[in-house]
Amino acid sequence: MVLDMKKRWMQDAFWIAAATALSRVLGLVRETVIADQFGAGAIYDAYLVAFFIPHFLRRLLAEGALSNAFIPLYAERLSGSRQAADEFASTVLCASLLAFPALIVVGVLLAPYVVPFLADGFDPQQQALAVQLAQVTFPFIGLMGLSAVVAGVLNSHGRFFIPALAPVLFNVGAIACVLAFGAWGGMSLAVGALVGGAGQLLIQLPLLRGRLRFHWRLSWRDPGLRQLLALLAPATLGFAVLQVNVMVDNKLASHLAEGAISALQYAIRLFQLPLGVFALAISSAILPRMAGQGAQALLPPLRQGILACSLVLIPATVGLWALGGPAIRLLFEHGAFSGQDTVRTLNALQFYVLGMAPYGLSAVLNRAFYACKDGKSPVILSGVGVAANVFLALLLVGPMGVGGLALSTSLAGWVQLALTWGALGRRLGVSLSSGIARHLWKSALAAAAMGLLVWLAIAALSRLTDDRLALVVLPASLGVLVYLAGFWEDLRRLRQS
Repeated sequence: MVLDMKKRWMQDAFWIAAATALSRVLGLVRETVIADQFGAGAIYDAYLVAFFIPHFLRRLLAEGALSNAFIPLYAERLSGSRQAADEFASTVLCASLLAFPALIVVGVLLAPYVVPFLADGFDPQQQALAVQLAQVTFPFIGLMGLSAVVAGVLNSHGRFFIPALAPVLFNVGAIACVLAFGAWGGMSLAVGALVGGAGQLLIQLPLLRGRLRFHWRLSWRDPGLRQLLALLAPATLGFAVLQVNVMVDNKLASHLAEGAISALQYAIRLFQLPLGVFALAISSAILPRMAGQGAQALLPPLRQGILACSLVLIPATVGLWALGGPAIRLLFEHGAFSGQDTVRTLNALQFYVLGMAPYGLSAVLNRAFYACKDGKSPVILSGVGVAANVFLALLLVGPMGVGGLALSTSLAGWVQLALTWGALGRRLGVSLSSGIARHLWKSALAAAAMGLLVWLAIAALSRLTDDRLALVVLPASLGVLVYLAGFWEDLRRLRQS
């Protein structure tokens, strides 16, 4: 049964955020373990290039495009006929069980040709390692594809917590394998990805009982499957152009000093912590509530999503910029991770965080396009953003190194947000900022005051202590209290809306 579309989305967003927060925290633990074992060096660079290929396909065909295309169609059928919904989901699962193994075989065979293109700055030995790791990790895409369909079914039934919690298993598997098999080098990372991916799928399967009556049913001429593929094609292209950003960054970074790709990864892990927790939670919670709705019914959850995302990501941007250095030293600077690695990672992080708000808001706005069954507009808009990123990356990488690659990503995010905001407003025939503009300005002012106090607190504490935990926890706590004090009433109204 589809849950009430207006009353429950904030509660669902909370549970998604809670589960995602746990996953992101464990993701930081994973990166901390990897930093201690491998630092920012050649082995982790090779793994990141190798894992880019299955991760790229995961974003294209699994957790990104497939989820966005599947959920509106399944939710629409579920609201009409349980039998039609079961038949549609069974058809999609059967097609996935055939399509993903074929894709895995193709990927393994093509890895020796694709990897050298992605990292042409690597020496032959590092390229050979990256090819080997890519071939081992390729089955990950099949696990994620099935997981995405299962999560789509559960989300449409109002079950958000376990699907959002599932990535915890990926992080647990990766951490366990690095700790147990670190002597295997990069292979411990590759095996960890497979173990974690299997756990991510298996934890969701028991919840299908009572919600999906699965039976083998496959016809490539099935109207529902053809409708899904028609929507999936532009959605896939949309996520593909977004992943071009990562590909271009890795390719250019492979020509910089050893460890440049690793530094970008460590920085983006911190950048994605608030982005992944809150933007993902909000956009995932509102998509089923917008599916199949007209413009007027779609606007209230959309505006609430925009406001909720902004009220979190604006202060997160300021706070992470101020706390970046102490946070990197606390989390990563030990073992094989050196002070020089900290400087490089901080350089990237402080430019990445400038794009946190636009990427978070774009994720929410794109859900509205998919809810309207419009997969083409996000593709076109994302394509313009990617073109801007590639141009800026080529322009800035020379004089700024990894900082230039991070800055180009952020600037491209602002370009994409401006275009997406305008296009969606025109499509709906309304101003998206109507009724929330005052709250956004107030949030920005409160965040600025918070950032100044956090910076002053760090400067004062650094003269009194060199305790890394204190230099992060105390200023961060002060910042949260200052922001909440200045914005508590607005947050309370949002919760009650």
